[in-house]
Amino acid sequence: MILKNSHWRLARGVLAGFLLWNGVSFAGVAECPEGRIVGNVRYAGLQRTKPHVVERELLNASGKPFSAESFQNEKLRLESLDLFSEVSLVCSSQGDRLDLEYRFTELLQWIPAPAGKKTDQDGWMLGLALANLNVGGEDVRVEGQFRTSVDPIFDSKEYALYASSPWLFGLPVAWDFEFLRTDSWDDLRHFYDRSWYAHLELDARLPNDFYVIWAPSYRYVQNYGAVPDLGVGLLMDKRDSRLDPHHGAYEEWRVTRYGVFHDDVENYVEYLWDNRFYVHFGRFVTGVSSLVRYRPGTQMFFDRLHQGGVNTLRGFDPDSAIHGRHEAIWNVEERFDLLRRRPFSILGANLFWGVQLVAGVEGSFLWDTRTPDWGDYRQSIYGGVHLLIPALERLRIEAGYSPDGGGIKIAIGLYDKNVALRWRSR
Repeated sequence: MILKNSHWRLARGVLAGFLLWNGVSFAGVAECPEGRIVGNVRYAGLQRTKPHVVERELLNASGKPFSAESFQNEKLRLESLDLFSEVSLVCSSQGDRLDLEYRFTELLQWIPAPAGKKTDQDGWMLGLALANLNVGGEDVRVEGQFRTSVDPIFDSKEYALYASSPWLFGLPVAWDFEFLRTDSWDDLRHFYDRSWYAHLELDARLPNDFYVIWAPSYRYVQNYGAVPDLGVGLLMDKRDSRLDPHHGAYEEWRVTRYGVFHDDVENYVEYLWDNRFYVHFGRFVTGVSSLVRYRPGTQMFFDRLHQGGVNTLRGFDPDSAIHGRHEAIWNVEERFDLLRRRPFSILGANLFWGVQLVAGVEGSFLWDTRTPDWGDYRQSIYGGVHLLIPALERLRIEAGYSPDGGGIKIAIGLYDKNVALRWRSR
């Protein structure tokens, strides 16, 4: 069959629209010819960030052939630093060389803002926070927070200090420090939690995106005593983005020893496996994840695992009757990029936002004996909207349902569920 020119134009228009809708962009192809040898590399817009913070994330380099695919990977890596609202590239030909100019729009450095989070035992907690996302221009984030429960007000209080960076003294060692002072009634475990908690994690990078984990912690619970612990492990991170992954995998294996001596408050070992896998086609992103924690030994009631709520099973409310020593949680989630990440400015502050539609199914075993049975299993379905935002990664507004959960549950949470699942109690 022979198509007329008008039909060809229509077909090309439909194809181009489909490709653009699914994230295939033709912008910059003419300006940045594939395979041309890169000459000079310049940076524009780095008002606070030091150049080496950017350079260590780049794949294109002077003297090497330019790759558009490498730039897309660079862009995702740079956006994952949570330092920039926008990253772009401008190319110019200089003889047989191609000069690159990376252009950055930095996020607001100091963020005084309401501090909120959703925990299973306290529900919503609100307060004040002051965060510096880029201390000294070295990609070091420091944040102080005060939070209190909303219902009833001031019944639960929490003071927190967080600091983190993907590099330590110029070495590829990601570090994360947190200090928490808690003074609250724990409605899940039915006791007054007056505790101090300090945690340090070091993730030393190895070849092929592997990391060695070393993570000591110390907690003191008033009226019960001290609980030191030390975790060691190995993780592999092949995700294209840490903040909003579209493809790749994350695997973590960790062993944590709680208690040092046999007569300590707690004396048990936690074996943890955290598995996440992502694949995408255009704007559709499928995520499959699971978390397994096996904890043999002597464990106090305040360290038992609870399920129900926005960070575990969205078709159930948090319930003090749903608890156990060990757990295995799985999740299959489909995301649709309704509005991809885009920058904006308000009153001189550079920010970004995006919108994703989500739907999924999740299930879990929570048990005390050596092996679980089907009486320990729960499952729910859910759907909702995710707002992509700076600093907090995403705001999740979701409705979950399970026949055993007593109707539809509306849940609002922060961060990706796979992140919040690890520290859902605090």
